[in-house]
Amino acid sequence: MGHGGTLDPLATGLLALLVGETTRATERLHTAPKVYDALVRFGTETATDDREGGTTRSAALPASASRIEAALAPLRGAILQVPPAYAAVKIDGRRAYSLARSGETVSLAAREVQVHRLEMTEWSPPDARLLIVCGSGTYVRSIARDLGRALGSAAHLAVLRRLAIGALDVADAIGIEALRAAGHDAAVARLRVMNDETLVLPRRYLDEAAGKIVAAGGRT
Repeated sequence: MGHGGTLDPLATGLLALLVGETTRATERLHTAPKVYDALVRFGTETATDDREGGTTRSAALPASASRIEAALAPLRGAILQVPPAYAAVKIDGRRAYSLARSGETVSLAAREVQVHRLEMTEWSPPDARLLIVCGSGTYVRSIARDLGRALGSAAHLAVLRRLAIGALDVADAIGIEALRAAGHDAAVARLRVMNDETLVLPRRYLDEAAGKIVAAGGRT
């Protein structure tokens, strides 16, 4: 068995599992667009860019929702993004997070990523809820960090839920304990063929109202 991209420990949502010969297509599945429901918390930046890291600095909250909306614009499209220090990116053969945990200073180069859609669905200070549709290699933690800095504030990722990987949707997923309880035959019955269509994100994730998508994906 293999998987189509792990989730950070704080995250919930869709994890694609590949079985048998389909595991050969793991790298192809990694390239599929992904959809996230993210909660960004303003006021503090952390070492890991999410709620699990220690606070590195604090700042005032953004003045208004309209200012947040304006700051989202430069984070859309093809952008240069610096991964979090605590990331799986390799530096001279070692994972960045391993270096950071050992106390070494981690300096990662910016790389181009694609953010197809980035919309705020709710502003309830200090939290902004975002719908994010992005390409492979995009770090939602970095979006949270960079949004805070762009606003002259500080921010980190507080909650994250993955709603889709290509054509695979969290609405069709099943929890691991429920899968175990259902038994072997039920698990086999849930298998689906992976093909080119599996990598194609349904158009509704780009066209449908962001609030509706987030509501349908379950709570973060």
